[in-house]
Amino acid sequence: MTTATPLLKVTGLKVAYGGIQAVKGISFEVRQGELVSLIGANGAGKTTTLKAITGLQNVAEGDIEYLGRSIRGQGPWDLVRQGLVMVPEGRGVFARMTIAENLQMGAFVRNDDQIGRDIENVFGIFPRLKERRNQLAGTMSGGEQQMLAMGRALMARPKLLLLDEPSMGLSPMMVDKIFDVVADIYKRGVTVLLVEQNASRALQLAKRGYVMESGEMSMSGDADQLLKDPKVRAAYLGE
Repeated sequence: MTTATPLLKVTGLKVAYGGIQAVKGISFEVRQGELVSLIGANGAGKTTTLKAITGLQNVAEGDIEYLGRSIRGQGPWDLVRQGLVMVPEGRGVFARMTIAENLQMGAFVRNDDQIGRDIENVFGIFPRLKERRNQLAGTMSGGEQQMLAMGRALMARPKLLLLDEPSMGLSPMMVDKIFDVVADIYKRGVTVLLVEQNASRALQLAKRGYVMESGEMSMSGDADQLLKDPKVRAAYLGE
């Protein structure tokens, strides 16, 4: 159940690479208990936005609030400790570590005694990872690596999970599996910001959505209404 208080609030965010303005003053929010989709074409500025939120990219102007406080300028490691966790585009698994070791790395900022139990919980979500727990991550398929990247993120016990293009480059069958897992993670109580080029699947899953074009927010609203919008259907659903 959602509340009116934003878990994440981005206000007037601008990000530049040299003289190129990649993000041009966008504002949006994600409330506790929501699954929000951010859609847009390649190069729209979606990944840059996530990098700015997670401290991987410098912010030129604007502010980012998480849990009611500004986090602008904080490092990624500090934000993970606070429950703000991203699964990056391209997965970013530790190729020379086993599946089990990758999951343990996801809990690097933790010092509690529940890590083993949480690894078993991840194996419950991704049975294929359990079968291959001693396999090197670099020898897995792209879909399996995506599962591992998501499982590793869950090991940090996120309050807000940012997913950057989780279906990119995967087979249709694996895309189905990944979206099923995103839905399952959301049902388990994790708030999710899903960045996707697969607009149809992302909006079907979400409660609300934002459309990003050329570094700006061009549309926002309830996900089902965006799915029906002629402009969205023409630009992103091939109609």
